Amino acid sequence: DYGNDFKDSELMIKQIDNINQADRNYLVKSYYGRKFLAYLQAYGTDYDLCRFFRLEYDNCTGYMFQINATLVVCADHEFPAGELEQFILMNLPYRVEAPSYVLKNIENIEGYHKLKRTQFEFSEHMPEHFNEAELEENPKLDEAYAIITEGFPNMKNYGLWITENSHRIRRGISRIYLYKKCTTATVIYDVDDHVLIGQVATRESARGNGYARELLYWLGHKLRLQGKKISLFALDYRESFYHEIGFKEISVECVIERKL
Repeated sequence: DYGNDFKDSELMIKQIDNINQADRNYLVKSYYGRKFLAYLQAYGTDYDLCRFFRLEYDNCTGYMFQINATLVVCADHEFPAGELEQFILMNLPYRVEAPSYVLKNIENIEGYHKLKRTQFEFSEHMPEHFNEAELEENPKLDEAYAIITEGFPNMKNYGLWITENSHRIRRGISRIYLYKKCTTATVIYDVDDHVLIGQVATRESARGNGYARELLYWLGHKLRLQGKKISLFALDYRESFYHEIGFKEISVECVIERKL
């Protein structure tokens, strides 16, 4: 039962049962921490599908949370990975996101493989041909999901996706955009004016028309006018697209995903 403490000589993982147990000043400093805060704001600590934990090791503190199929770890330093590995093997998240100094100790965990991803910062490009009349800022989620699954074939669990996204949208944490009925992008979070964009996809039949580029340029321009800093992550097979449209590479890191 990971609702209780479990520890070895150097690491303790404790489930958080009160949002005040999270140190916001610590968490806003990194992508991992901001994502933690966004989900904590969306769910609180009363949902089994989203659980939050505090990590204590060598007089340091870190955090992690698991939402459905994703585990996100926020830590400033490397720590003994035995208990984290045990947690992963018991809960079997599809993806684990963590800083490189944490991930290196679990990247060879049985049943998982490592994938490289690149973080990009949005460019200053202005949208040239964007038609706002064909933009939906509150689309039917089923329409967006149908497009996303064409771009992300592994995202096949409709129940998990609709539950997570509809909940975050209702709480004002996320927003999905649909352009020309064939291209979509999602604001994953907006924390301290740092915005993360994800799930960018276009129907296969409409690819090559520049719709994703135009939607991202428009979205980036809109958010920059609000004083936001915008970024997104791309796995290897999508990386070239963001280079081509002029986005700036910020960092390269890895995640691990469960082998299917």
